Amino acid sequence: MNKLKKIPLQTKILGLISTLILLIIILLASIFAYLQSVDTRNQVKQLALQSAKTISLMPELREAIEKKDLEAHFRPIAEQVKDQVNAANIIIENREEIIYSHANPSQIGKKNVDHTNYHALIFGGSNNFEAEREQGSVLIGKVPIIADYGEYTRVIGTVSVEFLERDIYQNIYSRIKTIVIASLIVLLLGIIGGIFLTKSIRKDTMGLEPHEISSLYRERSAILLSVKEGIIAIDQNGLLTLINHSAKSMLNLKDEDFIGQHVNHVLQNIKIDDVLQTGKTIHNVEVLINEKVFIFNLIPIIENEHVVGVVSSFRDKTELKKLIDTISEVRDYSEGLRAQTHEYANKLYLLSGLLQLERYEDAFEFIQKESAIHQHRNRILFNQIHDANVQAILLGKLGKASEKKIILEIDADSYADPLPSHIEVTDIITIIGNLIDNAFDAVAHQKEKKVTFSITGIGNDIIIEVTDNGKGISEDVLHSLFSLGSSSKGKNRGYGLFNVKRIVESLGGTIEVNNEKNGGAIFTVYLPKKVLE
Repeated sequence: MNKLKKIPLQTKILGLISTLILLIIILLASIFAYLQSVDTRNQVKQLALQSAKTISLMPELREAIEKKDLEAHFRPIAEQVKDQVNAANIIIENREEIIYSHANPSQIGKKNVDHTNYHALIFGGSNNFEAEREQGSVLIGKVPIIADYGEYTRVIGTVSVEFLERDIYQNIYSRIKTIVIASLIVLLLGIIGGIFLTKSIRKDTMGLEPHEISSLYRERSAILLSVKEGIIAIDQNGLLTLINHSAKSMLNLKDEDFIGQHVNHVLQNIKIDDVLQTGKTIHNVEVLINEKVFIFNLIPIIENEHVVGVVSSFRDKTELKKLIDTISEVRDYSEGLRAQTHEYANKLYLLSGLLQLERYEDAFEFIQKESAIHQHRNRILFNQIHDANVQAILLGKLGKASEKKIILEIDADSYADPLPSHIEVTDIITIIGNLIDNAFDAVAHQKEKKVTFSITGIGNDIIIEVTDNGKGISEDVLHSLFSLGSSSKGKNRGYGLFNVKRIVESLGGTIEVNNEKNGGAIFTVYLPKKVLE
């Protein structure tokens, strides 16, 4: 069984087609050969009788028999007729069965010992029969020679026309040979057609064998069953072709089979028709279904530049949001604490050293300076910025900046209320985190490393601004700065600013980038506080 599975589909189809055509050809050729054989023998029988009758009705023959001078008067005529009908022999006998004419001259004048003239001599009838000769089997047509004597008629002899059966079969074989050649041509055409058919089938199956397709189907079923995301597939007419177990569970669908039904029976609030018509991919669209918010991704299936269907994957936003919020908060706070612990450890070492050297005034001055910096920073961070997520991000980045010996300054005029609900924590983490990290990279090789952060929530927009004192952005990079994979940091980079722009645009905002006059770059993000309908 396994060996049969390994046989390619092309070989199976070609073998089947060739076998069927060969069987049909053999069957039809056998029937045709049989019919040809029967028909040819009947024709030869008729020809033998007709030739014999024609000869028997010749006046020259009766005259030659009566004069007993057949050799001189009629033999040339008999030879001519024999050549015309391609007969093997023409035998003429008188009533006493004495042979008057024969292909073998030694038989002339002898009595026929076959005793095959009874029917013709006694009843005056014509008949066909087979006999054995020295040359082989022959098919004979025998007719009586009837003389008219006025008041009565009399049988005065017989005419026999013989055809060798091997000549008959040779004629049949030549016809069968023609049939076989035509059959081989048909077989060859069938094989060529089978090759084109198998190539077309392989193209439709993407070169996969049947056992590979069945294996993929089993694997697909297992994958769809194990995936926790809901997956739905729709054809070009909007009919459901696939819905996995997770999708049924999240949408509270019963065990009813929805395959073949229109997608609107399951999802009423999704504009799948737009994707079918435009072929545009839709990412992270939020849809309210059964008092739950789901995040949908709609990806068109394009074949030969035509949309032939849509695959939709979705997940429950509530659970995803809780998980992301928890992970983001833990990560930001842990990074901030780690950085601050490292920073304060170094400062404590410095303070300890000053005290051991009894440089008390320097130690007191250092404490006052650090206290003033932290009071100023905390006043801005906790009294002017009231969003906990932004605070957590900035705390983490302040610690990171201290590690890298970078001055991260929070603008004294920064002020922001808690961010609107439509701006997710993951969105603000991506925007602020990537902009500050890029600024850190920009000033990494500067003698004085300084990055300034500002956030303002006065008015209809939330304005986020990050400035650095690096070398700025060259003109040849500026036009592709937000493209996927665009980076001067090496391979597998260039995703940060691309994600920032994607999120900002999804929130209905804009992002600008400019070079400062004295060097460095400034990134400005505008996020509307209200969602535009």
